[in-house]
Amino acid sequence: MARETPPRWDRRMQQRLARGEAAALGELYDRFAALVHSLAHRVLDDDDAADQVTREVFGYIWENPDAYDPRQGNLRSWVAKLTQRQAVHRLRQAEATAYAETGLGSAEELEQKVRRATVAARADYIVTSMPRPLRAALELAYFQRRDYRQTAADLGVTEDEARRRLRLGLQLLSSANARPVEGGAPPGYGRAL
Repeated sequence: MARETPPRWDRRMQQRLARGEAAALGELYDRFAALVHSLAHRVLDDDDAADQVTREVFGYIWENPDAYDPRQGNLRSWVAKLTQRQAVHRLRQAEATAYAETGLGSAEELEQKVRRATVAARADYIVTSMPRPLRAALELAYFQRRDYRQTAADLGVTEDEARRRLRLGLQLLSSANARPVEGGAPPGYGRAL
C-alpha cells in the first residue's frame, strides 16, 4: 500500500527553505515554535534549555532543509522528532555533566529519566496532534472528571459517539508508551549555529 502523500504546504515549505527563503523559516517558526518549545520543556523541565533547543532545531532545519523527506510523513512530525532527539541529547549531556561533577546518579537512572521524559513529551505531542473531537472528549473526561454520559451531553453527541471518541483518544495515547526511545541527535547537531 502506498504512503499517503503529504500536504502540499509541507512540500512547498521544504522547497522554499531549500531556496534559502528567510520568510519561509519565519513562517515555519510561527507555525511550530510553540510545539518545539513545549516538547523540549517537557523533556528538560528548563525554560532556558528549551529556548536553546528551539534555536538549535530551527537552525538545523534552516541548514538542512533536504533532511526532511515528505514520503516519510508530515513536516510537523519531523520537526517534533528533531525536537525530541535534540532535547534527549541535551538531557543526557546535562545529566552526564552533573554526574561527573557530583558523582551522584547512575547511567540507569539517567536512562529512566530520559525514558519518562520522552514518553511524556510523546504523549503531549499526541494530544496536541489528535483531531479536535477526540481531544475535547479526553479533556472533558480526564481534566474535568466527566463520565462518558456527561461528556456526550457537553459535546452534543450520542453516548456511543462519546465512548468511541474516548476509546480512540486513549488508544492514541497508549502508543506514547509503546514506541522505543530513540537516542542521539540528528546528523549535524552539535555544530555551532
